[in-house]
Amino acid sequence: MTVRRAVLTTLLLFTASGAMADMPPPEPAGYRTADYRAPVPATVNGRPALTTEQAAALWRQGGAVFIDTLPQPPRPQGLPEDTVWHPRPRNDIPGSIWLPDTGYGELPAVIAGYFERNLREATAGDKDRKLVFYCLASCWMSWNAAKRAASLGYARVDWYADGTDGWAVRDLPLERREPVPRPGE
Repeated sequence: MTVRRAVLTTLLLFTASGAMADMPPPEPAGYRTADYRAPVPATVNGRPALTTEQAAALWRQGGAVFIDTLPQPPRPQGLPEDTVWHPRPRNDIPGSIWLPDTGYGELPAVIAGYFERNLREATAGDKDRKLVFYCLASCWMSWNAAKRAASLGYARVDWYADGTDGWAVRDLPLERREPVPRPGE
């Protein structure tokens, strides 16, 4: 009986630890400032992340501004002017705006201003306009940006945690996107 109990206890502990490993991390109080490609929480600002079906329904209805926060590396410093440099192309949810570098945990003042200005422009100053933030699956950039938009007073902020990865898996349309120019570009 004791051997059987020990085996069952070990099996239960092993199963429980495996199940816990599959659970999303809890929502932190502040912004994520490192390891941006890692498992993400199931919520932002206490609101559940949108599923692909929910995000696609909002997109089809035209009921939200979709905002991509995936970073884009700038032209390498010191690269001779006559050197051809092609930034990596980005395929995005159609109609989105791409605000690179706005999902870091800490933003320089110039990027924070860029984020605020472009949100104001995208919503025509209407802080009740629905916003959907995304980037890639398991990426904290869009989580941070959604949290930041809510802190700026935007009342209807959603987060699509699966981003363009989840969108592409469902064979939903994507289109080539250029980022909104950052200050100094």
